[in-house]
This record gives sequence, C-alpha cells and structure tokens, in this order.
Amino acid sequence: MARVEVSPVDDRRDLRAFIDFPYEHYRRDPIFVPPLRIEAARLLNPSKNAFFEHGRIRTFLARNHEGRVVGRIGAIVNGEHLKKYDDGVGFFGFFESIDDPEVSGALFDAAGKWLRGQNLSAMRGPANPSMNDVAGLLVDGFALPPYILMAYNPPYYERLLLEYGFERTATMWAYFIHRKYADLDRFSRGVQLVYRRYPELRIRTVEMSRFDEEVALVRSIYNDAWADNWGFVPMTEAEFAQLARDLKQILDPKMAFMAELDGEVVGFAVAIPNLNQVLRRIRNGRLLPSGLFRLLLSDFFGGIQEVRLPLLGVRRAYHGRGIDAALILQFVEKLPPRGFPSCEMSWVLDNNPAMKNALEALGGVRDKEYALYQRTLDG
Repeated sequence: MARVEVSPVDDRRDLRAFIDFPYEHYRRDPIFVPPLRIEAARLLNPSKNAFFEHGRIRTFLARNHEGRVVGRIGAIVNGEHLKKYDDGVGFFGFFESIDDPEVSGALFDAAGKWLRGQNLSAMRGPANPSMNDVAGLLVDGFALPPYILMAYNPPYYERLLLEYGFERTATMWAYFIHRKYADLDRFSRGVQLVYRRYPELRIRTVEMSRFDEEVALVRSIYNDAWADNWGFVPMTEAEFAQLARDLKQILDPKMAFMAELDGEVVGFAVAIPNLNQVLRRIRNGRLLPSGLFRLLLSDFFGGIQEVRLPLLGVRRAYHGRGIDAALILQFVEKLPPRGFPSCEMSWVLDNNPAMKNALEALGGVRDKEYALYQRTLDG
C-alpha cells in the first residue's frame, strides 16, 4: 500500500471524516477557532448552499498507510467565475494537511486531475468555496486569533503550496482599528470636506422593517462597487439572500449603514460582531451537550468586544467622492456606544490604494496578511 492514498468522498462516512478532520488537526492549536459542525456540513450540502446552483465541488481525503486521515481538499468549479472571466480557472478549497509535501502533493494532484476533467487549465485558491466566502491563505499574523469568517491555517501551508509550484496571485490585508488609537480628529476633518462638497449626503442606519428591500439595494451596490476588483464574482440573488439570512441573525441594525446622495442609496457598510471570541471556546464545534452553555456563559461575561467590517461598497459612479470615508467614520464613531472598542476591516486587496490610504489615515494597522495562489494544470 502506498504511504499516502487519496480517495474521493463518496458516502456519509467519508463526508463525516472530511468535516471532522480540522477539529483533530488543530486540536492543540489555541489560536484556531473551530467552526460549528452544522455550518461546515451546510456549506457542502447542495440542497442548502446556493453556490451549487452554478458551481460544483468534488472533495477528497488523504489517508496514511494506517488508514488515518491526514489531509483533505475540495476541487471547485465556479460557474459564475467562468461566466465572467472565461479563463479556464478552477479552484481548490477546504484544504488541510499535515506538514508533509507527499500528502499535500497527492491532494493537489487529485484536485488538479478532477479539474482537468472539467476542461479547466489552472487551479487557484484557497476559496471555500468562492471568493465571496472564506477565502485566502493566512501568511502573516499567526499569533492573532482570526475574526469571524476569516481564514486561519498553520504557517507551513504556504511552503507546501510553493513547493508544489503554486505562485502568489493576490495579496490581501486585514486592518485593525482601536477607538482609543484612531486619529478621528484628522479623519473627521477630511470627511467634513466631503459633507461641504456634497451637503445632500446622508448616512442612515438600515431599516429592518424593510429588510428585504434593503438587502436588494445592498446586493445591487455590492455587485456594482466591486465589479472592477481583481477576481471579483458577482453574487447571485440566491447567494446574497442566503448571506442576508445568516447575517440577520447576528446583525445589530445600528452598525449597518446606507449612504444616500440626492435621495439615491449609493453606498453601504455592514459590521458584524466577532463571534469567534466565544466560538473559540467550543473546541469540538458542537453546541450540544456543553457548547451552548459555554457560548451563553461567554456572552454573559461580555465575551464579544470586537466587530468585523466585511462589507463596504460605493457605486462606481460615485467613487472618488469620499463617501466610503464618510461611511467608515460613521461606523468607527458608533462602535464604543455599542460596546465595541475595536474592529477589523477585512480584507482589503493590496491593489486598492484608496482604501488602504483611508484606513491608514484613520490609524488602522495591518495586522494580518492573506494571499491567493495559482498553478497551471499539467496535461
């Protein structure tokens, strides 16, 4: 028997092993935040994840000579990506491996072979399963716990990818801002100039009584605002509705803002509590029997003091007017009264100088670096 054997996930037992592997893999890592198993299973369920309306995923497990799982990977066809770019790029995601290039190489071989069978010519990732989900490899900032819906992995993963022949194709940053150290006076002066130039600009909170209408506006702005960003793929109506349903459960409407200019909604910013601060205490990813108690106990003692700003956008026709800065200022000013002195704004592409400059002017610090990698498929 070969030292490493990779096989496709074809039954419930293998699917359970695929979902279970990260919990064992990171068992001794105090920084890792285990996802809830129910959410991990939903992400891979075609009947519960809107991604499968246009995408396909083939998952694989790597086992050693003793039959023990030592790695996993998903090979991904993103129909919306191919529809927009027609570039022959497939993706890999859900990648986890022990520190052994034979294991990781066998996993990449399997994913690449399947993608070639789908008539694709390159493999990019990690994306779990798309750029609109948890995406990117953590390459710096390993001592800091990940924020909600952000990637985390061991430092050696980058080496495994590079040794296999992957090359970095994009760099992304996470910015940390603490109200105590933010240069609000300087930033506010800049935003006041924006209001003087556009006195009709108004920032308001999301109206929960019109939630579906607000979601439709946000999706329209999001898909327009990000259209020119590297690798961006617009979210389908079903995908965005799924995201909105998930966020609604934890959304504080006083931390979700819409920007109006001349009565038209032209921008938005949405922040979510960093649930990872309490989820990290549920080491096995199960709410029962004791996980729910730990979750409630953590929140009772003020377990969440951070938020993440994952969604911010301004229609392209209004870029360069400072509306994004006005949204950021409104957001940072409202944090302390809501009990959140700090936040992470993530992620920001390295080729987005306007956003990087705005966050650095506010006093934001780059505290994590992420990257995406790509390799041409052989054969």
